[in-house]
Amino acid sequence: MGVLTTKASTNEISNLEEVLDTSDLPERVPVKADKGYQSQKNADLLKKKKLRNHILKKSTKNKPLTQREKKFNKLVGKIRFKVERTFGGIKRWFNGGVAGYRGIEKMHTQNLMEAMCYNLYRSPGIIASNCEI
Repeated sequence: MGVLTTKASTNEISNLEEVLDTSDLPERVPVKADKGYQSQKNADLLKKKKLRNHILKKSTKNKPLTQREKKFNKLVGKIRFKVERTFGGIKRWFNGGVAGYRGIEKMHTQNLMEAMCYNLYRSPGIIASNCEI
């Protein structure tokens, strides 16, 4: 797993390759992401890296989602919420999502610290849930 910190002005569509470069994913693993990453360029990138495209589908002007695409989004959403709740926990418990520093390097350090704190905060519950009774 990796952490990538970008400026708030950076568009999600343009940095998928950087995100993928921060992690060492095996071939054929599904990459799940929100609609912001949906583009032909990103679909081609995933194909080139031999990764499965599980990016949420989005409708375009005069082209609503098909029933199959809606079902796909619902299935992927059931898995994606686990990642999204991590961000919600960081925001709720550690006031994450608020820039406490100026400069991308300092903000990257803040993001790393928030991620470590989240893991430490959750670790007792995770350990307890994996214990045999």
